Amino acid sequence: MVGVPFLRSEIGRPRATSGMREKGKQMAQVLHGRGPVTGTATKSPRKRRPFLLDLYSTAVGKKYAMAITGIGLMGFVLFHMIGNLKMYFGAADLDSYAEFLKKLLYPLAPKGAVLWLLRGGLIAMAVIHIHAAISLTRLNRTARPVRYQSERDYQVANFASRSMRWTGVTVFLFLVWHLLDLTFGVTNTVGADGEFIRANVYDNVVRSLDRWPVAAFYILANISLGIHLFHGAWSLFQSMGWNNPRFNKWRQAFATGFATVVVVGNVSFPIAVLAGVVGG
Repeated sequence: MVGVPFLRSEIGRPRATSGMREKGKQMAQVLHGRGPVTGTATKSPRKRRPFLLDLYSTAVGKKYAMAITGIGLMGFVLFHMIGNLKMYFGAADLDSYAEFLKKLLYPLAPKGAVLWLLRGGLIAMAVIHIHAAISLTRLNRTARPVRYQSERDYQVANFASRSMRWTGVTVFLFLVWHLLDLTFGVTNTVGADGEFIRANVYDNVVRSLDRWPVAAFYILANISLGIHLFHGAWSLFQSMGWNNPRFNKWRQAFATGFATVVVVGNVSFPIAVLAGVVGG
């Protein structure tokens, strides 16, 4: 055995024959033809959702949805109150204003079609607003199952959100009553004399608010609306990312002023009817 050169790595290694080499080439060709073998090769690609739905599934997207729909609803509340001020000019003015709303884009569109489209858009915004609020509340509870330990921090951090929930429920119940009372006339003549005629908006409003329980509910609901508007107008800036501390005074002034204008205008209607200033 002396004098026979060999490599240490070859000790115990079987020498490849021509048949083994041929089989190795065939196996390599088969594997190359199959392509890469992975654990996910048999899975179907996940269907991508539309961008807006994908964004809405996140907490940030829900906050944006609440802010945008909140702005739209705030605009409706303001212009609805301004339009109702026509009642101070008499029945003719308020009834004419209601007829004007029915004739938006008429005769390009059928009479009342645009008004119902606007109502449908408002209902859609309200549904999205409510759904986003409920979803965010659940996410917050999941993210923070333990309540604030400090009583002061608890009051500061939760007063706005708690009041928003209760005032939101009150406003929603009032909206349902408002539609049944002055849009569909289901409850307008309950406890009052007279017949509901949809075109006679002035008479319908006076007959409705001349009932003490309805007037009291109207005032309570609008105070709740004011609280909701104040916190909503304040927090929407934060939801949209416009929460620079330098503008906090402006944010508070805007929220306070907007809520005050809407509440004072709306609460004046039942007071004016009960006092005999309107419809007396």
